[in-house]
Amino acid sequence: MSDNEKLADRVREFLAASTNKIEEKKMFGGICFMVNGKMCVGVRPERLMVRLDPGKSDDVAEEEGCGQMTMGNKIMKGYFFVNSDMLKTRKQLEYWMTKALAYNKFAKPSKKK
Repeated sequence: MSDNEKLADRVREFLAASTNKIEEKKMFGGICFMVNGKMCVGVRPERLMVRLDPGKSDDVAEEEGCGQMTMGNKIMKGYFFVNSDMLKTRKQLEYWMTKALAYNKFAKPSKKK
């Protein structure tokens, strides 16, 4: 099992305790976990993508092993990558998952076409 699959299993285990509606989708070269119809976290090779409050981007980006997500040259406000080195323990993963789930309550769903 790859490190990517192990991280995805850890995310699944964390989300299993949630009463939210959870859906997995393959996107962005990894697995995205939708919570209540909104993108919340994603697992990509060697990192976790978390969706957090865009108003706190500067503070979040300063955390060790964390950086803003970019697509080409565009910064994706409110989306961050956390290196897998910062997710080795349950407590470390729980920290980021809890932040993402807390923001998910206020996040707007993507516009469906």
